[in-house]
Amino acid sequence: MQTVAPVQSKTKQNYALPLAIIGVLFFLFGFITWTNSVLIPYLKLACELNTSESYLVTFAFYISYFVMALPSGWVLQKTGFKKGMILGLLVMCIGMLVFIPAALTRTYSVFLLGLFIVGSGLAILQTASNPYITVLGPIESAAQRISIMGICNKLAGTLSPLLLGSIFMKDTDKLEAQIKTLSEAAKAAQLDELAQRVIVPYSIMAAALVGLAMMVYFSHLPEVSQSDDTEDKATETTSTRSSVLSFPNLVLGFIALFLYVGVEVIAGDTIAGYGQFWGYKLSEASKLPAYPLGGMVIGYIAGILLIPKYLTQNKALVISAVSGLIFAIGALFTRGDLSIYLLAGLGLANALIWPAIWPLALNKLGSFTALGSSILVMGIAGGAILPLLYGQLTDKLNAQQAYWLVIPCYLFILYYALAGHKKKSW
Repeated sequence: MQTVAPVQSKTKQNYALPLAIIGVLFFLFGFITWTNSVLIPYLKLACELNTSESYLVTFAFYISYFVMALPSGWVLQKTGFKKGMILGLLVMCIGMLVFIPAALTRTYSVFLLGLFIVGSGLAILQTASNPYITVLGPIESAAQRISIMGICNKLAGTLSPLLLGSIFMKDTDKLEAQIKTLSEAAKAAQLDELAQRVIVPYSIMAAALVGLAMMVYFSHLPEVSQSDDTEDKATETTSTRSSVLSFPNLVLGFIALFLYVGVEVIAGDTIAGYGQFWGYKLSEASKLPAYPLGGMVIGYIAGILLIPKYLTQNKALVISAVSGLIFAIGALFTRGDLSIYLLAGLGLANALIWPAIWPLALNKLGSFTALGSSILVMGIAGGAILPLLYGQLTDKLNAQQAYWLVIPCYLFILYYALAGHKKKSW
């Protein structure tokens, strides 16, 4: 087994270019990922879906991380991190192009296939980029560097529902009322036209992915070495560990990450439907995902300023989990705009959870670090499972009561922050 070893560098300035390139990657990741928040209400209308069916958008996208995470680790061992990034970008491009026949035929299953392929490309990129950021500097400030990437990611995510929502959801309030009075043939024609609105934006994004792949190819990104175990001999070695699953901080970190991604996706991708629940028009509700994503940007900025000088990574995780519980309970027991704003507050609470869990979960894994990273990426599948459960609860209860789902998730994250990450053996 091999592990990711730090990039050799004498000065901090050596890190500037690779971090800038990865920042561009994270911006694009965020723009593409949070397009899902618009696709859910958009495809619900265009493909005539119920609530739980519409959340198959998040399932198809995020389940690809679970399926592809371990194969991605194998791919990176064969290609190296730089070539792996290029491959991931090209796989994403193929997924984007699948949206063209999906739109022309208005076939939901083909849309889902495109989303799965895009997610598969992102799995390769995430497997490469997260440990890359971790080793580009001291482990104590890893959460700070990941926070910088998070700002790039969530700024793009804030722009995505605003920009694409104005394209996909234009005049949908009028259309939603119209189609109830149209004949089947006329309704099909209107919905076909609606479905084809994705063709131009997704073609542009596919072209951008090719351009970014070329930029990475011609760049001078240093290769992150994959060498034998290099952990400090003063720390506990991994020679007595027979399996990566023998590290409780990793296994519990995987569960925490799984639950975290689930609640992050729920906060960002369900708020549009929650706005409709409280009477927002579809065109107005489609812009609401910008609020939790904006909150995440604020949280990431706070992380950069506070970690590690004023706040340790695990203390930031404690604060985040407690804040998530407060905002979620508030959203459950209030009404209207206040409840929506409290739900949006989950974005602020969620911001530092991802960057805090990664270094805590990978700490002292030694020769199991690369495999551990792949396992953590599999945890992104929480974004596939939990929103789907939320959709089913919404159909059975209502859009507000379904948010009880996030309470045990934040409680487990709190446990990991307080004790779980310290557990050395089973």
